[in-house]
Amino acid sequence: MAFLSAVRRWWGESPVPGLSAITAVAVLVHGYHLGVDDSAIYVPAIKRVADPNLYPFGAEFFMSHAHLSIFAGLVGGSARLTHFPIDTVIFAWHVASIFLLLLAAWQLLGTCFKGSHARWGGVAVLAATLSVPVTGTALAIMDPYLTARSLSTPASLFAVACYLGNRPRRAVAWLLLTAAVHPQMAVYVCLFVGCMEVLQRRQSIGVAGSWVPLPFLMNFAPVTGPARDCLLSRTFFFVTTWTWYQWIGVFAPLALLWRLSVAGPRRTLPAFRRLASSLIPFGLLFTMAAAMLAIPGLEGYNRLQPMRSFHLLYLIFFILLGGLIGEYWIQSIRWRWGALFVPLALVMMLVQETTFPASEHVEWPGSNNGNTWISAFLWIRSHTPKGAVFALDPNYMVRPGEDAHGFRAVAERSVLADFVKDSGAVSLFPRLAVEWENEVGAERGIDHFAPADFQRLVKRYPVTWIVTTRPGPAGMTCPYENKELAVCRI
Repeated sequence: MAFLSAVRRWWGESPVPGLSAITAVAVLVHGYHLGVDDSAIYVPAIKRVADPNLYPFGAEFFMSHAHLSIFAGLVGGSARLTHFPIDTVIFAWHVASIFLLLLAAWQLLGTCFKGSHARWGGVAVLAATLSVPVTGTALAIMDPYLTARSLSTPASLFAVACYLGNRPRRAVAWLLLTAAVHPQMAVYVCLFVGCMEVLQRRQSIGVAGSWVPLPFLMNFAPVTGPARDCLLSRTFFFVTTWTWYQWIGVFAPLALLWRLSVAGPRRTLPAFRRLASSLIPFGLLFTMAAAMLAIPGLEGYNRLQPMRSFHLLYLIFFILLGGLIGEYWIQSIRWRWGALFVPLALVMMLVQETTFPASEHVEWPGSNNGNTWISAFLWIRSHTPKGAVFALDPNYMVRPGEDAHGFRAVAERSVLADFVKDSGAVSLFPRLAVEWENEVGAERGIDHFAPADFQRLVKRYPVTWIVTTRPGPAGMTCPYENKELAVCRI
């Protein structure tokens, strides 16, 4: 009885029930999509760990990322260990990553505010703004799909919270975990913790100045040919291509943080001001670095993407802003919670519905959401051998109704390189450029191939199946068709 009483007491005082409920609402608001956008690169690596027989051809286009991180091994290994369906495991990790992020925000808010209203307000604002884009970086605070950032983001926040809470060993442990999951994002959080430390010691000018050359320490060889074309196609790498409103997204948060650091709002702890004031030189430093990379001849260094540091800045900014809203406005007045978060949730849901118009808002594991492309990909997963190699329009991810779902991630089969996401791998790993260009060129125009074109294709690559527009090429066996697509055997 005493044990049960202790459990009830802990459950009543613990934030876990509340954070779990907010996590569930966040998933319903922001949606979930398997293998879209960046996860088209990460999910195949996870699935190959879970089943090494997958992807005998073309794995270099996603394994180049995977080899730098424990992410794929961690998620894929958990699927092999539990024997649960891989799509279910990926979804579970996505939900867990949101819960961990909210828990990390709760911990960080506890170092900055005295009251519980601020903590719940900060967590709620963060949960409601997960899909907010981070200025011109092509990132969101938290994606509606699983990537390495899904785990590195809460780990980064835990590191900052532990540092501010005077628990340096835990902070180091979280930093090491962040580096193991996503080395690039770990650089930003390490430098931010360093920024807080040097500001605390009043040596910020000298040390911050020494950070400016950091992006130039790596000897990146100049990129040419298709590798250069792929790099330049990532316009968000280059701040010279950003629009005026994206620059507002850079300086508006910095201005508000400066105002908060100067004002020092009442009922906040010293860590609040320290956190807000440290984000200002942190953001300005990387903005300066990004501007310097606009110098002609330094294009290759833009692969370092210094403006991605604003992902951490936005994350902490919205947490602090939510804490202030909870402390000074919402408090415990229920109608204010509804007045703020119901419209905000509806807007964010509408944005996601607009982003993925042909797909279900939440793509539950094991469901067929009616998307003709997903239906074809799922048929392929169930009815073709694991060693099959496919070819399809290299621009298929931007075709109407496709909603940016990656073929490898959903169909779980090998495919020739695509022009949309695989070009991103080439922009970071130029050694892939020649093979990428050849594969994309070999399948371009495949919806209108003549028999001679298919003969030429199979002589160059071990392609055994194609996905094309319905009804499929004359003379080919197409065991699957829907209202738009055909899956045909060569």
